[in-house]
Amino acid sequence: MNLWAAVGLCLACEPHRAGAEAGSLASQPGASPVLRLVQPRQPDGQGAITIAGELKQWHKVTLTLGGPFAHERDTEPNPFTDYAMTVTFTHESGTPKFSVPGYFAADGRAAQTSAESGTTWRAHLSPDKAGRWDYVVAFAKGKHAALDGGGAAWKPFDGLRGSFTIAPTDKNGRDFRGKGRLQYVGRHHLRFAGTGEFFLKAGADAPENLLAYADFDGTRSNKRREPRAGEATPDGLKHWQPHLQDWRPGDPTWKDGQGQGLIGALNYLAGKGCNAFSFLSYNAGGDGDDVWLFVEREDKFHYDCSKLDQWGLVFDHATARGLYLHFKLQENELDDNRPGDGKNVGVVPESLDGGKLGPERQLFCRELIARFAHNLALNWNLGEENTQSTEEVRDMARYLHDTDPYHHHIVIHTYPNQQDKVYPPLLGTQSELTGASLQNSWSQAHQRTLKWLAESAQAGKPWVVANDEQNPADMGVPPDPGYAGHSGEAVQGGKPYTLHDIRKLCLWGTLMAGGAGVEYYFGYKLPQNDLVCQDWRSRDRSWDYCRIALDFFQENKIPFWDMKNADALIGNGKNDNSRYCFAKLGEVYLVYLPNGGATELDLASVTGTFTVKWFNPRAGGALQDGSVKYVKGPGQATLGQPPTDPGEDWLAVIRK
Repeated sequence: MNLWAAVGLCLACEPHRAGAEAGSLASQPGASPVLRLVQPRQPDGQGAITIAGELKQWHKVTLTLGGPFAHERDTEPNPFTDYAMTVTFTHESGTPKFSVPGYFAADGRAAQTSAESGTTWRAHLSPDKAGRWDYVVAFAKGKHAALDGGGAAWKPFDGLRGSFTIAPTDKNGRDFRGKGRLQYVGRHHLRFAGTGEFFLKAGADAPENLLAYADFDGTRSNKRREPRAGEATPDGLKHWQPHLQDWRPGDPTWKDGQGQGLIGALNYLAGKGCNAFSFLSYNAGGDGDDVWLFVEREDKFHYDCSKLDQWGLVFDHATARGLYLHFKLQENELDDNRPGDGKNVGVVPESLDGGKLGPERQLFCRELIARFAHNLALNWNLGEENTQSTEEVRDMARYLHDTDPYHHHIVIHTYPNQQDKVYPPLLGTQSELTGASLQNSWSQAHQRTLKWLAESAQAGKPWVVANDEQNPADMGVPPDPGYAGHSGEAVQGGKPYTLHDIRKLCLWGTLMAGGAGVEYYFGYKLPQNDLVCQDWRSRDRSWDYCRIALDFFQENKIPFWDMKNADALIGNGKNDNSRYCFAKLGEVYLVYLPNGGATELDLASVTGTFTVKWFNPRAGGALQDGSVKYVKGPGQATLGQPPTDPGEDWLAVIRK
């Protein structure tokens, strides 16, 4: 025994781990040597199982197993690759039945203790039905047992079984736990399994490095930059200080009050009436180079238990606040197939298995699913501006589908000029994808959304298509006029545009095409831009316009899931941005006029009388009468003028 072992000291931990438990530590590339007391390895658990959480329908139910002792840096065996825990949960009726991957959870309180070791193993269920649920634990040990299904059953952990009882949900309002799991149902919009409601989203695409948060354990910036006033911080990480005011007593925190800034930011976004946000879960080697799941940036087989538990607290809070989780699984810079840069193809060290579905990528996906797939509203996005090969995309999407017990929505995002190449070989049954996350000029949102809705439907598998990133890349969605002294104007092609243009052609352009909604990107030159953003109030008015749009569809019971774009009925067969029509033929027609004016609606194929009402997309509120109250079919119907401000954008609502 060497001297350090004899006195119980070790040279391989990070500063934030001081005082946490430790076991046998493998040397990791890039680790900062810090002296730390090492506690002796503990005995294995005895296989005791506890069931915790609100035991209600759609709520997070956690099965905890007292299993083998491990340390998150162990290599022989590695607790993430060489132990495979899977729990099968079955409702008493026989359906549904979920095979849920489990994970190593250190001491079971790692978010609070920063523990790296322990005997806690977990699996999470979000149960669809009230009643009795039965479970059986499968636990195997062997080289890469968690990845290839090998290994041998390990007693006394394997074969443990039991049951618990689930009560009906008691949640309502925004809380997704009152609505159920958001599912792909073979249509252009997702639907909640509990209430049957269809879903439209609006929220924040920026900042992409939302999880580069100083309050998360083991988080650092690998690309510190000179801060702009009021934006970045000296450590290069986010503190979300402007949103500390939005945290409320009773909201989650960890480690004596940490987390209030980011939790407050989610409260703010939900309070504005938005219902979605996105984030990269891995960007080592990318623009931010400050988000990864591992104990060390370069160690792709050992995961940071406390950091991921802290992420989990944030994601669970988002679910309770009615916020959809848009997981961007990787960044373009590290998917290893960047177009036009052949020298980098296949040699990006941060890439998982060089872009292929190898053990690094499988483990990465499995850990995300095991820890976070119980959340009810989310999608797995294969990567921001993804350039993996068609086969790599198919393999990764298939693995996500097969591993995720809930079969959450799977999408792909790629460059605007790559869509026509990347998407066609993935449509229909050619892949497990169920949608697209579009990046386009804000002024082309209507046309590009229409294209992929039509092509996916023609291929026999309608995609859910959202506009999630607005070009020009350096501008995106501008801030409110006056924020940080900014004019509120951005520039594209030498021409200025404002948040009003975004409202008209991006937000309403997407919705009137039949798209699933929008997420707003902030460029890289404007205040609170994509990498440095810590203040979502910079786009406060844009969130208001999003809320107004979402409320319109809900409050007026618009059956958008049964509607299709019908621009030709208002003389816009080219689907340009002059005016849009969205219709359930013979029942309800929406006609959006971005710049006001007059138009006619072709009712030649229908009979009956229709009411004409007007909705104000700028202020919201009740439907209003215009100059024409009724129209009849068959024939051409003149819709008349809106109640006021005929030169502004208005939405005509024509119902039978």
